[in-house]
Amino acid sequence: MNLEYFIAKRLIVAKNHKSSISAPIIKIAIAAIAIGMIMMIVSVATGIGLQQKIREKVSAFNGHIIITNYDDNQSEVSINPISTNQDFYPKFKNVEGISHIQAVATKAGIIRTETSFEGIIFKGVGKDYNWSNLQEYLIEGKLPDVSKNLNPQVIISKYLADRLHLKVGDKFNTYFMKADNNQLPNLRVFEITGIYNSGFQEFDATYIIGDIRHIQRINKWKPDQVGAFEVFIDDFKKIEEKGNEIYQNTQNKEDASKTLDTVTISEKYFNIFEWLQLFDFNIIVILIIMIVVATINMVVALLVLILERTQMIGILKALGANNWSVRKIFLYNAFYLIIRGLLWGNIIGIGLIIIQQQFGIVKLNPESYYVNVAPAHLDWLYILLLNLGTVAICLFVLLIPSYIITKISPVKAIRFE
Repeated sequence: MNLEYFIAKRLIVAKNHKSSISAPIIKIAIAAIAIGMIMMIVSVATGIGLQQKIREKVSAFNGHIIITNYDDNQSEVSINPISTNQDFYPKFKNVEGISHIQAVATKAGIIRTETSFEGIIFKGVGKDYNWSNLQEYLIEGKLPDVSKNLNPQVIISKYLADRLHLKVGDKFNTYFMKADNNQLPNLRVFEITGIYNSGFQEFDATYIIGDIRHIQRINKWKPDQVGAFEVFIDDFKKIEEKGNEIYQNTQNKEDASKTLDTVTISEKYFNIFEWLQLFDFNIIVILIIMIVVATINMVVALLVLILERTQMIGILKALGANNWSVRKIFLYNAFYLIIRGLLWGNIIGIGLIIIQQQFGIVKLNPESYYVNVAPAHLDWLYILLLNLGTVAICLFVLLIPSYIITKISPVKAIRFE
């Protein structure tokens, strides 16, 4: 039998222990650990969730890596076409970790209705376009069919639909300016088949998506000419590495005029991804503060327990118990309190995250956070590491105040009142 564990267990279940002076202090320590764990779980889950959701939205509209012409075009509009007759298209075989590649083109236009007008960018897509990335943002209607004959079907954002007073099934005129401004603009009549809402104001206020053949005809491009290629990768953490690999594999060493450029979304939307990195720092600060608060409360609780059981410590020493054995009794007691706090903290913290995932109670301003609802991501590995880290740090720090036991004299302790 483990004597230290046996004595610690008897102390925990003792009735006089529950009504002693240390009882409220112990409850405060348990509550501090529980609250700390709740804060840590919520901060990690929401921080990681927000980062992932924003990355998903940016990549849904741009891919992870964009291959374009090597020119000085800084706009969102495709100017010089790229041939689809490339070694890397339709499958990128020279670089591992590529999940999909698709050809797109963009052109600026103006939507004109009877009551209003809006400047937009028409994004043309083809048969190879992966619609699953936008499916979750579709709130009304259906996705356009670009796999068959050329048709006027498009999807438009809820933001633009509300501003233009349009709905699913409506048709609207869109004007595309020609290179020669003296000529009349090209007119296209589009029909809304679906309305999406990504919550990302920068995209919702800009893009309508339809058949790429409209842009090819307006720009007088050939069927095998597109504006850019969007590349999706399996692991976002390797985006810089894969971006460099793709760049190396898209260079034309024989003809410099056909050199292509690559840009990752973390480079294209530098400000957004720099802002996302701040969440990592904020999470670390919250974790440190919560663990410090929980540890301080546990130190106070342990000291009170030691002072309350001074006579017992003297008796155990008089009976031959060494300092480490007595210290282990109180460390077992502290471990029990830490586990109780962590249990309640995990139950409440995980419960709050699940409620947020299911019902989206906490709302955010999309203009500031790029999402309508605070996203929460449950990563069980992170939760396990938080629990193990909290236990390890608390017990390690508690070794210091438990050292006071070695200074207690058996004779003085037995007389202590």
